[in-house]
Formats: sequence, C-alpha cells, structure tokens
Amino acid sequence: MEKTLNRIHPVSDPEATYFLQVSWEKDLGSGIGLLLSDCQCAWTGTVSEADISREAADIEMDREKYVEELRKALIAQEESAGKYNFVIS
Repeated sequence: MEKTLNRIHPVSDPEATYFLQVSWEKDLGSGIGLLLSDCQCAWTGTVSEADISREAADIEMDREKYVEELRKALIAQEESAGKYNFVIS
C-alpha cells in the first residue's frame, strides 16, 4: 500500500491547517482511502473504483484523465501548487 501525506489550507478557512493522507493499493483508479485531520479531530473515508468511474462519467470526463486529475489534486502537491483548492464543509 502506498500513502502520501500533505498539508492543506482550505479556501473555506485559509487560516486553518489540515493534513490529508491518501492511500491506495495499485493506483488511484483502483480506489483510495482518505484521512483528514486538523490535529484535534480526524475523519476517514474511502472512494471505491466504482465511485471513481461514476464520478468521471457524471462529469463526462475520460476515466484515465479523471484519475490523473485526482493524482494532481491529492498527491502531486509540488506539481499542482496553486491549481487546486480545497473546501472543508
């Protein structure tokens, strides 16, 4: 299993700092686990392979392109700095 951990500052609360851990088995397209923490509370969730396919279809995006965008937004922080925003709700 591979994991990454990134610090994020959501646009919904720019003064706050959160940590986002993303974990996956083969690649992001096979499903991901998420853990979000503000160092006081933590929230976990999973996104299945079917969920990823459904989301790509819902926004009419090629599935491979969608997985690449997920990678950029959730993992490749240096490569995508300033291109993606997070909103915590």
